[in-house]
Amino acid sequence: MDTNMLFSVFKQFLLLGCISFGGPAAHLGYFKKRFVDELNWLSNDDYAQIVALSQFLPGPGSSQTGFAIGYRMAGLAGGIAAFVAFTLPSVIIILLLASFGTGLNDTPVYQGIVQGLKLLAVVVVADATLGMFNSFCNNKITQTLFAVTAVSCILLPSLMLQMLLLLICALVGLIRLKTSAAPQNKPTSAVKPNSLALLLFGLMLLGLPFAAHIAPELAMANTFFHAGSLVFGGGHVVLPMLQSMLSDTISNDVFLSGYAAAQAIPGPMFTFATWLGYHWLPATPLLGASIATLMIFLPGFLLLIGFLKSWQSLSDNPKLQGAMLGINACVTGLLLSALYQPVFISAVSGAMEMVLVIVGLWLLKSIKAPVMWLVGFYVLAGATLLV
Repeated sequence: MDTNMLFSVFKQFLLLGCISFGGPAAHLGYFKKRFVDELNWLSNDDYAQIVALSQFLPGPGSSQTGFAIGYRMAGLAGGIAAFVAFTLPSVIIILLLASFGTGLNDTPVYQGIVQGLKLLAVVVVADATLGMFNSFCNNKITQTLFAVTAVSCILLPSLMLQMLLLLICALVGLIRLKTSAAPQNKPTSAVKPNSLALLLFGLMLLGLPFAAHIAPELAMANTFFHAGSLVFGGGHVVLPMLQSMLSDTISNDVFLSGYAAAQAIPGPMFTFATWLGYHWLPATPLLGASIATLMIFLPGFLLLIGFLKSWQSLSDNPKLQGAMLGINACVTGLLLSALYQPVFISAVSGAMEMVLVIVGLWLLKSIKAPVMWLVGFYVLAGATLLV
């Protein structure tokens, strides 16, 4: 094991876990900027393939993408390091808020800072969308797939529509773009899915319901594992499912307070489970928070481990590289639709917000300001101009 790379994975994801505001779409923008544009750990194509796989699997899409990056760079230990580092800041903040209350949420300065960080998410996602468009939408067919995907998802936002568009774009790419794929100089061999990871996923999915009555900890594990197994589309989608699952366990006031806190902090929104687990087991809140957090992420990671290498093997097949070109164009269109909803419309409501977005894009593209500088700029702007 390359311990230097493992440490580097942990360090990079820990930094991103402290500044990645804005939800899953923004996280994908942060990841692309850091690991593709700055560190060159992945090519644009490799990154798009990982994002595409995360769209097909249930679970937290951005966290699965981060786990996959760590897995590629340092094996299973790298995937775990990426997950722990990216999630840790969010978990710590959630636990502090659960312990000491959320009265700070109502102060004007706090609300202004949150609004400023939402504008940072607009800038990051816009930059990522532009970069992916330049890389993947360089002919009339891919540009058309990009536009159709973005327009369709903006007008009719739906998870099923996203899945259908990915399949359609893959088919169009397979038929019309296969000659555009670069020829391979080495033979490709099929890689089977990781049967151990998939077996563990199946055993837990089917076995936990039978063990749920034994102890409250197992009941919690069952609830959150099934929530993570059955939800597509990220943190905002899992919230109504959890609310229906926990209506008899967690009060509505506690649930909504945690939802508000999860939206205002960096990192994955799935750490909302940390808040719920803390309140589910008041006698042992840290144990409850740990079980809930682990179980809601675990199914998505098991499925990712199960299919990641076989997905990469398929994507290396010359016959399917055209399909990947279509999928890459579709993923770019999905990112543009996410830039509009929820990122842009939840952040920009007036002239001052739009001005700050333009200034941020100028700082990022012309001045080449580091992301940490942009975080400071938007925190200061939010605390002074948006209160």
